[in-house]
Amino acid sequence: MADQQQAARQASIARKTNETDIELAFQVDGTGISELETDVPFLNHMLDLFTKHGQFDLKVKAVGDIDIDDHHTVEDIGICLGATLREALGDKKGIKRYANVFIPMDEALAQVVIDVSNRPHFEYRAQYPSTQVGSFSTEMVQEFLWKFALEARITLHVIVHYGQNTHHMIEAIFKALGRALDEATTIDPRVKGVPSTKGVL
Repeated sequence: MADQQQAARQASIARKTNETDIELAFQVDGTGISELETDVPFLNHMLDLFTKHGQFDLKVKAVGDIDIDDHHTVEDIGICLGATLREALGDKKGIKRYANVFIPMDEALAQVVIDVSNRPHFEYRAQYPSTQVGSFSTEMVQEFLWKFALEARITLHVIVHYGQNTHHMIEAIFKALGRALDEATTIDPRVKGVPSTKGVL
């Protein structure tokens, strides 16, 4: 039964608006392979880390109105990733549901706590030394994670406990996100049905 669930845990989406054109495919039980084509290089780097550390497979092809700024592209990729995760997990039978992961990146320490709950909620505690990493605005990290959690319908808490290098701090978040999501979505053979006293997630 677990093997059947794992084999089916993938989804894709095509989303086109006046601001962005995105094709995205996500597989929960992957091998850490990413194929990323977006106009936001720093986001490509973060999604590659997320995919590798979560052992997912992720394909993203995105074109957006970056002549304005990165906002719409980053936001809409978060929306698409969340939507495909939600679809890929289906009824969520057999998953561990919860995870709490700390990841250090040199001097920085990030924590990501997840409940695959079907109740979207996002808490974010991070203060960065710089407002930019290259051309990427640090505001976009919150925007991406919020929209991802909302569309995936998960409870997501992200805390950066400390750090001095903004790149390191954000990198630690995405590595922790990948590993936490991997743990929370892992099939546990001891779990019968969904891991909730309600009988449904």
